[in-house]
Formats: sequence, structure tokens, C-alpha cells
Amino acid sequence: MAPRAAWLTFVAFLPALACAQDRLPGMPRYDRYDNLRKALPGLVSGGKLTVNWAADGRSFTFEQGGKTWTYDVDRRAKVETGTAPTAPAKPTPPGRRRPERGRQYDTVSSADRKLTAQYKDRNIWLKGPGDKEPRQITTEGDAAKRTKVGSASWVYGEELGQREAMWFSPDATKLAYYRFDESKVIDYYVTLNETGVQNQLDTEAYPKAGAPNPSVDLLVMDLATGKATPIDVRFRSDGDKDLGHYVWNVAWANDGKALNFFRMNRKQNEMELVSADPATGECHAVIRESNPGGWVADFDSRVADPDAGTPWPGAKPGDPNRFFWISERDGYRNLYLADTGGRLNPITHNAFDFESLVRVDKTRGMAWYTADDGDIPYKQQLHRIRLDGTDDKRLTDLSLSHTVSLAPGGGAFVDVAEALDVPPSTRLCDGEGHVIDSLAESDMSKFRSMGLRKAERLIFKAADGTTDLYGYLLKPSDFDPTKKYPLLLSIYAGPTSGTRPEAFQLPSDETELGFLVTWLDGRGTNGRGRAFRQAVYRKLGVVEMDDQAAGVRALVKRPYVDASRVGIHGTSYGGYASLMAILRFPDLFSAACASSPVTDWRHYDTIYTERFMDLPQDNKAGYDAGSAITYANNLKGKLLIYYGTADNNVHPSNTLQFIKLLQSQSKGFEVAVGPDLGHSPVDRRKMMEFFMDNLMLKPKTP
Repeated sequence: MAPRAAWLTFVAFLPALACAQDRLPGMPRYDRYDNLRKALPGLVSGGKLTVNWAADGRSFTFEQGGKTWTYDVDRRAKVETGTAPTAPAKPTPPGRRRPERGRQYDTVSSADRKLTAQYKDRNIWLKGPGDKEPRQITTEGDAAKRTKVGSASWVYGEELGQREAMWFSPDATKLAYYRFDESKVIDYYVTLNETGVQNQLDTEAYPKAGAPNPSVDLLVMDLATGKATPIDVRFRSDGDKDLGHYVWNVAWANDGKALNFFRMNRKQNEMELVSADPATGECHAVIRESNPGGWVADFDSRVADPDAGTPWPGAKPGDPNRFFWISERDGYRNLYLADTGGRLNPITHNAFDFESLVRVDKTRGMAWYTADDGDIPYKQQLHRIRLDGTDDKRLTDLSLSHTVSLAPGGGAFVDVAEALDVPPSTRLCDGEGHVIDSLAESDMSKFRSMGLRKAERLIFKAADGTTDLYGYLLKPSDFDPTKKYPLLLSIYAGPTSGTRPEAFQLPSDETELGFLVTWLDGRGTNGRGRAFRQAVYRKLGVVEMDDQAAGVRALVKRPYVDASRVGIHGTSYGGYASLMAILRFPDLFSAACASSPVTDWRHYDTIYTERFMDLPQDNKAGYDAGSAITYANNLKGKLLIYYGTADNNVHPSNTLQFIKLLQSQSKGFEVAVGPDLGHSPVDRRKMMEFFMDNLMLKPKTP
């Protein structure tokens, strides 16, 4: 075995050997850390109830204290109705096995369960009531030609959440299905079973940013004749003719007379809801969204109607079907009432983001919805509004965040209310939002007996100097403001992420090792409108990281925060952000643990990357500015970088290319490897050993 270079530490992780590597128990304050870690699951309990309303809205049932209860709303009283079950009465019935990450279900059944379509050998096989074995009904799927029918490209499952690839019509006479041609997509290879005697090769048509995409088609087969009709799915955009398109969220209309789906151009700044005639394949765009200065958000823009089984008053045969739609065309997520004729009428007109549709009363013309409009934008509120957009009323207290269960008819609701520093409580409210009874309060006795501290709300300015940003800070139970503490920033920071709706923040066991722990929500995250979220467009690794640095700079001004001992850690995008932080701000961050990180956006897939960064051919400066490779020479602090050898999402080449560059520059760093592990974080105890070694046990600032 070759001698280890003086500037590189290598750590390999096998789960079975974790205990042998564990140095954390011998480190200072480990007993405090371990006690809190074990106590966390039951630290705060009892404040949240889950209720089931009766059909008349006058009572509901719930479990509390190991018993089941029925609550009478008129009498404002509860009656014990039994003992809460401790285990399911019977096993969960068998169902389809959930596909692996990025994959689709390989079987689908008709609504009457008489027909089953199966994806096998790159084609579709059909089994009916009289069939002993399924019979092959498509032949276009071919491994040599790299085509497949009845399944989708990996990137569709990973980035569009597309888990289905075959769809029976409601009457089971037709089958819609995908056909993918991956012949132009460059394969990527990941080796599996590295810990066995012989390894295996996992080959995937993985389209990387700027490279050819798979070609997608949608077809409808008449199951009686076997005739397949291609649907005209091509996206036509003057500025995007040759780049390709995306087709997803395929669904039959209830009457089976139309096949609906979304299609989008490759740059993802134009999207259409499309309705197709399954007999001819002809399509027309029902609704079109565009955003030339960024990306079109809300991929599943149709809103599921909570009362879908209730017809619209006055509806007549042949009337265009009505449905709800979310759009941020005015700068914020708002709710619209649309129809298949293309009419789009706004219901909400808010300068804050709509979140979810809770209930619709079509007869009364009313709707209840949640939105991000508390006294800070992460506190979710309940509203009632008329479907014509009038009489919008917030029904909840804006100082708290609310999770509600609305009674049928909307005459009352059960509200779980909490905030960052307010533990959850469950209340009964009348239809106007007035609290009429307290149902449950959180038991904080264990929290108090351990002397733990609630989270502190942080408000700081973004790097632009004007935008208010939010976060929180956690302190050790024995915090002493006259002492100095190292700071740990836990991070994700990816676009469209963020901590919402707000909830009570439990302590972190990391604080009991002597750390201050913080989380910061910068620009690019959800819940604050389109301009706030899309501030990162074409600038990943720059805008959101400037905001994280701004938050840390605000914190290190506090006398008890040691500016010389600031660490950061995260996984996936958080791993990328951790790398960018220690490389772009080497005088601010002194240690980083980066798990499964992207190191250059040219390594990542088309759909995710190009949505936020545009194509690398059109944004070279942005890709360079957002690449960890660009800043590798800046590394001054301590770095632990981790990857799994079987990661088919963020490929090992991200880390290996970065390691090679650091080695060429004689930079010191540590590497942790997860043999045969996929997209995952580093072993947490190893991570805390790393931070203890480099932030806690190093000489402290005088």
C-alpha cells in the first residue's frame, strides 16, 4: 500500500465498522450531547391533534392520552369512545412496489381492475381477464436503438416527479403511454457492488446540462384494434425550436374524451396546459404561462379540488369543465378559476403567496385556502374568500403559523397553532376564526427540566443591503453570553427550498457539544413571491451564498460568537453550498463538511440545472461563477468532503474531479467515502468529530 500523502486524510465508511471509528464519546461534553439526542423524540409532546370530522360538521374524533374521543362542537365537550389502537388491526394490503429514485411504476391497472399493463423488456405487455399470461402490445422498444415504451427517462422521475408512464382511459378501452428515444443521450456509468468480489455496471442515459435530451412522444392505443395514435406533443416556441421539450402530468379527462398534459420548452420559461383529442392526436393549449426573465414555477399548477365530486351549480352537458389553477403571473402565487375553454378568472389578488386549497363550497360560492401572510412570511394562515374574488378574510392569528382541519360546511375548524419559539397547541375555532375551546397543549416539562433554550428568531439584511431575511439561532442549555462559542451553519439553500410553514423548533443536540447552531433562509427560497425566489436565476452559488455570508457576518458581530470558529455543513445542494461557502468566503468560514455535492453545474442533469441556470452555452459566465472548481485555490480552512460510490444522482465524478484539483494544488482536506451508498450524507458522528477537532478543540480566540 502506498504511503499516505501528508496533505490528505482518507476515511472510508462501512456501516458495520462505524463503532470502531467512533471517537465522539471520548470528547468533551459528549454526555450532554448524548442525553439530548436520546431525549429529542419525546421532548415536546401532546400539543398536536389529528381530527376526523363527521359529515355534518358537528363533531369530530381524535386520539389523545392513549384513548379515542368524540368531541361535540355544540356542547363543547368530549366523550371517551375507546382505547387508541397501538398497531394496525391488519397488515397493509399489498400494492405496487414504489419505484426507485428517478424511475416509474412498471405496472398500472384499469379503474375496474380487469386490465393490467406492464412495462417489460422495454415494451408494454397487457393482461386481461381471459389471459393466462400478459401479451406484448408494443414493439418499438429496442435496447439497440435505445428506445423504450411504457417507461420514462430517469430525469423525468428525478426532476419532474413523473412516476407514471402508462394511463388507462376511464372506460379502459384505450391506453395512453410514453415512448422515449434516448439514442442521442450520452450514457453515464456508475459501478455498484464495490464491496463484493465482482462489481456491477449501472448504465443510465443521464442528460447533463447543455447536452442532448431524450426525445419524448405520447401515444394512445385503442385496445380493441391495437391502433396507436401519436399525440402532437411538440412544443412550438419561436426562440426554442431545436432545443426540445418536456411532457408530463398526463391525465385523462373524467369523461375520457380528452387527454390532458403539461408541456414546456427546454429553457422552462414557457409552459402550456394542453388538451388532446385521443382519436386524432390533435392538441390545443388551454392555458399558457411564460416568464422570459426566469423560469415558470409550479409544475403541477392545477389544484386538486377538495370537493371534486360536487358538480358546479348550473352546469349543463357540454359546458366547459371548470378547475382551479395557480399562477404567479402577477408576481405572487395566486388562485384562479379556469375552464377548458381557456378562460382564467382570478380568485385571490394577494401580494403574498397562496399555498393550498382547503375546501370549496360550490353552492355557496366560497373557498378556504392557506397562504404565507403571517407577521413574517413563513407563518401560514387560513383565509375564506368568495369564488368571485370578494370578501377575502384571514381567519387566523398572524403571530402564529396554522395547520387546520376545516369542518364540512366551514362552520368551524380545528387549528394546530405554533411558531418558531411557541410550542404547538390545538384549538377549536368557529367559522370566523374565534377560539372557542382549547383541545391540547404541548407538554414542555421535559424541555424545562433539562434547562433547554428556545430558538431565537434572526432578522438580517440580504447581501443587497435592503431585503429582510430570516433564520434562527440555537444555543447550549448552559449558554453564557460572556463566553465565546463556535458557530455551526446547517445549510441547504437550494432554489425553491426553505423553512415553511413555520413550526416550533426543537433544540439541536449539536449545541450541547458547545456549538451555536444556525439556519438562514436567503433569496431563492419559497414563500416570498417570484422576484425573491428568482433572484438566483442564472446565478446559483452566488446570490444565495452572498446572503448566507451576510447572515453569518451579522452573527459574528455578537460578542459571544467566535468569528475564527465558523463551520458549515449540508448534503446535496447543501453540500454544494458548504463548498461554495468555504471557497468563496475563506476568511469567514474556517471548516466545512460537504456531503454529496455538485462541484460544477455542468455535471448535473438538464431539467434541474437549466431551469435555474439556463443552458451552459448561453450562460458560461454564470456556470463559471457558480462552480466550486473555479475557487478551489481559495481553500484555507478545514474541509471534509463525502460521496457515495453508488450515487446515480450527483455522480462521484463531482467529488473526484474536485479532489484531483485540490491534490494538484497541494491543498489539505479529508475525504469520507460511502462504499455502495447512494445520494446520502456523511456519517453524522464522524461529521461532529470533524467539527470538534477543528472548531472546538483548536485554540480559542483570547
